[in-house]
Amino acid sequence: MNKEVKYEDWGLINYQQAWDRQEEVFKATVAVKTENRTHHTTCKTPNVLVFCEHSHVYTLGKSGLPENLLLDEKGLEEKHATYYKINRGGDITYHGPGQIVGYPILDLDNFFTDIHLYLRTLEEAVILTLKDYGIEAGRYAGFTGVWLDADNEKARKICALGVRCSRWVTMHGFAFNVNTDLDYFKNIIPCGIDDKAVTSMKNELGYDLPMEDVKLKLRGHIVALFGMTIV
Repeated sequence: MNKEVKYEDWGLINYQQAWDRQEEVFKATVAVKTENRTHHTTCKTPNVLVFCEHSHVYTLGKSGLPENLLLDEKGLEEKHATYYKINRGGDITYHGPGQIVGYPILDLDNFFTDIHLYLRTLEEAVILTLKDYGIEAGRYAGFTGVWLDADNEKARKICALGVRCSRWVTMHGFAFNVNTDLDYFKNIIPCGIDDKAVTSMKNELGYDLPMEDVKLKLRGHIVALFGMTIV
């Protein structure tokens, strides 16, 4: 088991560029696993944890419905936004500046081979980060992600999850609204849920959060929960 994880912050990056870079790391990890199995070698598989922000973009998962995007091409152009159909699970979501997008590209054979536990662990890291700022959050039965007031009519989502896992190697990940412009969510039916609101840390607290501080806390919780060593 290799619990060493390389941490990379890609900053504000175009979605396509980030997707291509993810695919490169993902394929390299799968290649090592294939080589080990084929030739009975024991090379360590790499793990990478990426944080970044994206320019305005809507992404539709493989189980999503295109009609959950409420903009046509002209509307996207007016919003300076792009749109991608991608190979993660889940429906449609928005990424943009002020949002921490996390891409853990991990070989779960190094941690635990349980995709539901993987998702719950990522959620827990966000829940603990929000708690650091005095925001009580939790889970909404039947849905992924992190929610506020999930037990009543004020339920609102603050972090969305959508992952791909093949041969126990993960890619894609989560989108955590910190200082996100929530108006962009009005152009979609977020995650296909049309009767629940979306929120951000800024919306809840009433002020901009220092992104680097939030990233540091979030990374710390991910590292602790997974038992990682950052290299």
